[in-house]
Amino acid sequence: MATAYKVLGQSNPSATTATTLYTVPSATAAVISSISVANLTATAATFRLIVQKSADVSGTILNSQYIGYDITVGASDTTIITVGLTLATGDVVKVYGSTANLAFQAFGSEVA
Repeated sequence: MATAYKVLGQSNPSATTATTLYTVPSATAAVISSISVANLTATAATFRLIVQKSADVSGTILNSQYIGYDITVGASDTTIITVGLTLATGDVVKVYGSTANLAFQAFGSEVA
């Protein structure tokens, strides 16, 4: 099994829209070691993090899929979340921001 360490996803989603940050490719497992949330404006904002198992991926986000809800990131600040999320083929990580001025990045490894 080969392990590739890399940037798994980058997104600057529209405001109040759940957006896919990363989907685990076929025949692959992944570990997200950290997620960065940068606030690109001088006003505090909030964000949400969602993990959907491949069997539960749909347009509807269930309460049980939130791993963070309305977390505040300060004005012109960055929040780094160290997690260690273990994901299987087809699992999806989504992000949601209260403003379009948030930039998300996921860092980790893929094992194929």
